[in-house]
Amino acid sequence: MEWENIPEDISEFQGFVYLITSPTGKMYVGKKFFWSKKTLPPLKGKKNKRHFKVESDWKDYWGSNAALLEDIKRLGKNMFRREILVLCDSKWGCAYQEAKLQFELEVLLDDNYYNGIINCRLKAMKGKKGDDVKKMYENIGTAPEKPEFDRSNSEELLKMMLEYP
Repeated sequence: MEWENIPEDISEFQGFVYLITSPTGKMYVGKKFFWSKKTLPPLKGKKNKRHFKVESDWKDYWGSNAALLEDIKRLGKNMFRREILVLCDSKWGCAYQEAKLQFELEVLLDDNYYNGIINCRLKAMKGKKGDDVKKMYENIGTAPEKPEFDRSNSEELLKMMLEYP
């Protein structure tokens, strides 16, 4: 199953926060970056390594949770739905939006989520106070045109999957 809400041009974004939904309605909230760094050895006669920005494996990514990956292996990828919920223009923004959404949805308290840990390290914005920080937070992520999160779609998908032969 392909990602839903893919932007036309990923070059302006660093990554995204996503939701994967199983046929039973169980969900997983995570983040993935569009780009990774590739390091090559220095050229002959040079000392510095060469660094390149390359596209990551985001198109084929299915999360890092062992139980989720086991269910995907058992039921098949075509039975799961992958949605991009928030597009982010920085790694910091991705980490912030992922943790924020996980806390808002109470993924650790609800058995309908695969998430078993919220693991996030964010550096404070030194020298920024009050309204300056709030303005920065407002521009961290860009929601796609589709509503950010809609559980009714998951129920619809579940009905469809249960009727599938």
